[in-house]
Amino acid sequence: MDGATAVEAVDGDTEFWADGGSLRSALREVPPRIPPHFGYDDLGSQLFEEITELPNYYLTRVEDRLLRRHADEIADAVGTPWVAELGSGSGKKTRALLAACAARRDTTYLPIDVSREMLVSSGDALATEHPEVAVRGLWGRYEAGLGWIRRERTAPVTAMLLGSTLGNGTAVERRALLAEVAGTLAPGDRFLVSADLVKPADVLERCYNDPPGHSAFARFRLNHLTHLNRRFDGDFALEHFRPEAHYTERIQAVEGHLHATAEHVAHLRALGVSMVFRPGDVINVGISAKFDPGGLAEEVRELGLVPGRSWVDEHWRYGIFLFHRR
Repeated sequence: MDGATAVEAVDGDTEFWADGGSLRSALREVPPRIPPHFGYDDLGSQLFEEITELPNYYLTRVEDRLLRRHADEIADAVGTPWVAELGSGSGKKTRALLAACAARRDTTYLPIDVSREMLVSSGDALATEHPEVAVRGLWGRYEAGLGWIRRERTAPVTAMLLGSTLGNGTAVERRALLAEVAGTLAPGDRFLVSADLVKPADVLERCYNDPPGHSAFARFRLNHLTHLNRRFDGDFALEHFRPEAHYTERIQAVEGHLHATAEHVAHLRALGVSMVFRPGDVINVGISAKFDPGGLAEEVRELGLVPGRSWVDEHWRYGIFLFHRR
């Protein structure tokens, strides 16, 4: 996709989808799991944008209200000329904040995403609405984008992880991501992260399942299999799976599952993987961890980042939290 936004491939030769090591390892877990970035090919990114419009999906609307209501306060607290966003997607959620930052200082926005198409379209939209913000898209996984910042940085930076993206992985993966962020930030840099806080299971399960008349969640989850079939010469039969999300209180996370409805064998020939499914077996295609503010602060503090200001919606228990590097 062509556009005005400059996009740099930062993840090797951009064939990061072909890296089957993390996928092969995750598929050996019980239950088998597909790592989150495999859900965000171009179609998956578009389907997730549909999810954010669902009437029961409160996260995007609540976060948008917080960012708009407190944009000036957050921009003052951030204070850095570079703003990097991990998993930027459409970028709609950050435009008000970026405009507030640019009103205070020269601002360069570095969106990091695995979808080049989304980087171009979102960057062009931002340039049209807020031409005062310089945009440079970084095409690749989070780790590669952060590596580029470590090599190329010429100014203080704020790393942003919004959309409750921090919760989209196992506790081990979350710790590794936070360590990557902490290892990228220098003294005076900032880390801005949003988090959905713990709430009743029925609220969360309504949020993460399709309401009547909608299918965005189902299509998004099934697209994980379509993507693997295309990338790894697979033959997952989508008609043999039923998508559904459940809240697991033990790990304080919503898990998006594909439930097998028939006995069958699926193959990913390029990985040498075969999987036998019986009715009731599941594949985990999404984890959305929920947090309490104190626990989140402690996780980040252990990596040398100091808690600062926070902005919390008391009704929906959703927050935006700022940390700085010692």
